[in-house]
Amino acid sequence: MGLTMSGAALRAGVLEAIVFGAHILTYPTGVLSERQAPARPPGAGTTTAGAPHERPPALLLHGFTDNRSIFVLLRRTLGAGGRRQVETYNYSPFTRDLRVTARHLARRVEELCERTGQDRVDLVGHSLGGLVGRYYVQRLGGDARVRTLVTLGTPHSGTRVAPFMDAHPLVRQVRPDSEVLTELRAPAPGCRTRFVAFWSEFDELMDPTETARIDHPDLLAENVQVTGIGHLALAAHPTVIAAVRRALDGSGPTALAHPGSASVA
Repeated sequence: MGLTMSGAALRAGVLEAIVFGAHILTYPTGVLSERQAPARPPGAGTTTAGAPHERPPALLLHGFTDNRSIFVLLRRTLGAGGRRQVETYNYSPFTRDLRVTARHLARRVEELCERTGQDRVDLVGHSLGGLVGRYYVQRLGGDARVRTLVTLGTPHSGTRVAPFMDAHPLVRQVRPDSEVLTELRAPAPGCRTRFVAFWSEFDELMDPTETARIDHPDLLAENVQVTGIGHLALAAHPTVIAAVRRALDGSGPTALAHPGSASVA
């Protein structure tokens, strides 16, 4: 069993290194915020083929020190066929309080709803982006606007990794005893948003790895364990991307096993 786990960890590490190298190359392309699609006339929330979008728009939120380039593959898959409008949100790299970013996200969601003529949106957050989305939903009334929040490697219960980075106020906010996480543990009766949290036992930034699960009595949450995948790969691996699409489409169980070294279980 130990040898099997060591081999799986090694494969996950190699995959993570490959994803990291590819992301370094694409990172400059995501520094600037994307150009937003123009507002459509009333009743014309359509695809390029002229048919109405079948799904709510999706907004993708990156993690700490990252940008929208992490979502190149995910965005392409979610928007395939023109069934939904997919956009990314670059928040400031100088962010010092995720609660401020969550308030900015609230305005961005309102603008997206107005521009697309939709009442609700879906959010997908990688790492810290998932906590920003969750704070908006739970503490700022975002459950009125967010149908589904998918999180990828998000420290919902806090992470103890890299204690030397505690000098940064944003890192202190993702510690288990932080004021932000205390707020998120508070009751949230009647929350209307559905949560789907992807977590991996090989996520090197989650300590413990189970912190990427959502365990809250008031939230409708599905926790999906991923095997053989590290932190960055959670936002880029085809198996996870397909599962995220299923989660947003509602076209089948999110936790569907796949062959190969990486799977969703």
